[in-house]
Amino acid sequence: MTPEQVLAIKPRILTQAQREDYFNEGYLYVERAIGDDWISKLRAATDELIDRSRKVSRSDTIFDLEPTHRPDEPRLRRVSNPVEQHSVYWEYCIESPLPDIVADLVGPDVKFHHSKLNFKWAKGGEEVKWHYDISFWPHTNYSPLTVGTYLYDCGMDQGPLGVMPKSHFIDPMLSQYDGSGNWTGSLSEADVARLDTAKTVYLTGPAGSLTIHNCRTLHCSPKNESDLGRPLLLNTMTSADAFPYTVNPIKPKHDQFLLRGKRALFAHHDPRPCLVPPDWSKGYTSIFALQQEEHVELIER
Repeated sequence: MTPEQVLAIKPRILTQAQREDYFNEGYLYVERAIGDDWISKLRAATDELIDRSRKVSRSDTIFDLEPTHRPDEPRLRRVSNPVEQHSVYWEYCIESPLPDIVADLVGPDVKFHHSKLNFKWAKGGEEVKWHYDISFWPHTNYSPLTVGTYLYDCGMDQGPLGVMPKSHFIDPMLSQYDGSGNWTGSLSEADVARLDTAKTVYLTGPAGSLTIHNCRTLHCSPKNESDLGRPLLLNTMTSADAFPYTVNPIKPKHDQFLLRGKRALFAHHDPRPCLVPPDWSKGYTSIFALQQEEHVELIER
């Protein structure tokens, strides 16, 4: 669906002004959108996963660990596919207000694509450099969006998500390959230098708040230098008429699950081209390992 078609449908939860802001700016922040009951359940599930990570000594397909991770002092960067690691995360995708909020932005027919639980561990949780999401998993259109749920209060010291307003309109898209044709998962320093980073909006807020950014919106997050960790639950969802045309590197079993509405009989194709990633069948670790060039070689085109 086009933005105009989406906006013509009566919203379920968001206001019309919020929907227009999302399409105009490329992101939306919704404060305290999720109730305390859900946040309590998500926190408890997250604590269980952290305890499980104590038995893991090196990164694997589930746990992406910081180099200093230890059983007595866990330091996680990511849990991949949390919806497959604990039932509460999938229940959240199905039963909470989340898919109805997404329906207000992509149309009434909503598909699940993937989820991840990103941590900014206290005292040094790693930065994430400027990048687009869509280049990791291109689709036939640009409806995919990612919703972040703050499980705890997040201020500037915790390394909040930073977005570049209106960057979803940049055309052609900027590259996430280096000068030698190697995939880096982030913009080059030269391209970042040409951005007006003074316009960056950092989405801080209390627990239960949502950060929503379009798949073409440039975003980043600074290190967490505080004494408090910052787990951010991320769920990527799409309109039902958006279809991926490369391998999903995270390989979730719920990929393409219909969360709301009905199956699309036709794909909607956006005429703007999309940068494609490397062949993920050769392997994928995480954006953290890619951007930090840690224990991995940059993947060639």
